[in-house]
Amino acid sequence: MRIAVVGGGISGLVAAYRLRQALGAAADLTVIEGRDRLGGVLRTGSVGGEPVDLGAEAFVGRRPEVPALLRELGIADQLVHPAGLRPLVWAGGRAHPLPERTLMGIPSGPDSVAGLLDPDTVARIADEPTRPFSWRPGADTDVYSLVADRFGAQTVARSVDPLLGGVYAGTARSIGLRAALPALAAALDRGATSLTAAISALLPPPSDAPVFGALRDGYGALLRALADRTAATTIRDTGVDALHRAPGGWRVDPVGEFDAVVLATPAPVTARLLAEVAPRSARAAAGIELSSSALVVLELPKDTALPQNSGVLVATGEPLRAKAFTLSSRKWPHLAARDTAVVRISFGRFGDDTATALSDTELVAAATADLATVTGAAITPNSAVVQRWPGGLAQYAPGHTDRVAEIEAGLTDLDDLAVTGAYLNGVGVPACVASATAAARRIATACADAASAGR
Repeated sequence: MRIAVVGGGISGLVAAYRLRQALGAAADLTVIEGRDRLGGVLRTGSVGGEPVDLGAEAFVGRRPEVPALLRELGIADQLVHPAGLRPLVWAGGRAHPLPERTLMGIPSGPDSVAGLLDPDTVARIADEPTRPFSWRPGADTDVYSLVADRFGAQTVARSVDPLLGGVYAGTARSIGLRAALPALAAALDRGATSLTAAISALLPPPSDAPVFGALRDGYGALLRALADRTAATTIRDTGVDALHRAPGGWRVDPVGEFDAVVLATPAPVTARLLAEVAPRSARAAAGIELSSSALVVLELPKDTALPQNSGVLVATGEPLRAKAFTLSSRKWPHLAARDTAVVRISFGRFGDDTATALSDTELVAAATADLATVTGAAITPNSAVVQRWPGGLAQYAPGHTDRVAEIEAGLTDLDDLAVTGAYLNGVGVPACVASATAAARRIATACADAASAGR
C-alpha cells in the first residue's frame, strides 16, 4: 500500500506516524515537502548556541494530545511548564496586568478590567446584563461586532485583540465567533440572557494547573522523534503540481502514483490541488485567508532589567510596531537557567503589512526600540534572529465552520483522500495533532477496506 503525505509540517508528520502505527512496516509511506526541511511553521533554531523555537513555542496544557504524543514517542522528559508569572498588556502608553477571569480577553464582569479600561467602558460592562440582548441560534459574527456592541470598542482593543493577535495573527474584526469561541457560541445558542451571563457560565473554577506546556529543547525534538519513528521516505524541496485520479488510486505530480493521499498543506495549496478532484472542497478551502507574521528573537545580557512577567501583549491602536513580547527567560525556568536572556518579539496581524514590509535590519531595530519602550530597560542585544512566516496562520473568519463542513462534504465519496492542517479545526499544535490523527484514521480505514475487498 503506497500512501503519500503531501506536506511535512506537524500535521503531515503526525499523519504519517499514525499511519505507520495503524498499517505497520508493510506500508510504503512517502512524505513530500516543498521546503528544504520538515516542520512547516514549527522551527527550532539556535540563539546564543542554545535551541529556541522560532515559530510556536508552547501548547495549551488542558488539551491531552501533545503530552500523550510525547509519551508515545518516549520523550515525555521534554515536557516543561512555565514559571507561573502573569503577562502584561501595553495600553494607553503603559503596562497593565492582563485581566483575569476572561474568555479570550472577554471579561466576565467589570472588576477584572478596572484600570485597564476607562471608567465609561467599565460602567458599560457593569450595565450590560440589564440591556436588552438578542441572539439568533446558529448565527455567526466577527468577535468585534458582538463584544464592541455589548462591552465597548475599548474592551476589544485592550483586552480581546491582544490575545487574538497572539493565537491567530488576526484581530477581533477578522475572526469569527463560532470558530474561535465555539463554547461561547453554544452558550448563546442555548439562550444566555446576556454576554456577561454567557462568559460567567463558561469560566472554569480557579486552578493552579499550568495553562501551557512546551518542550525543553524546542519543537524540533518532537519533529525529529516523529520522523525517526515513522521511517517514511522523505522528499524535500519538491512542490506538488497537481493531484489526479489514477487507476486504483492517485497520481501526485511530479512524484508518482499512490493508493491513498493525505493533503497536509495550507488552505490555498489544498484548494489548488483539489480543484480537479473535489471542486466543492476546493472552493471552500479557497475562501480561507491567511495572515503573515514575523518573529525577532533577541539574546540579551543576563542582567537586562526585564520585568518579572511572562510577557507583554500590545493593544491595537498603540504606536508600537510589535504586537507581543514573550519574556522567555522569565516565562520558562529552563531558559532562565541559561547564561543570557531570551526575548521573542512578534510582528504582524491580519491586514497589517509590518511583518513583510520591513527588512530584517528594520525588524530588529523595531523590536529593540519597542522592547525598551514597554520595559523601560536599556536593550543592547548580543545577537538577534529574524524568522518570517508568510501566510503562516489561517484566519478563522465568520462562516469558517461552514467552510470546513463544505470541505469535508466534498470529500465524502473519496475515502482514500484526506485533508488535515491548522486551517481546519484549530491553529494550535494540539488541534493539528487531533486533525492529523483523524485524517490518518480515515486513510487507514480505506486501506483496510481495500485489502478486504482484494483491491
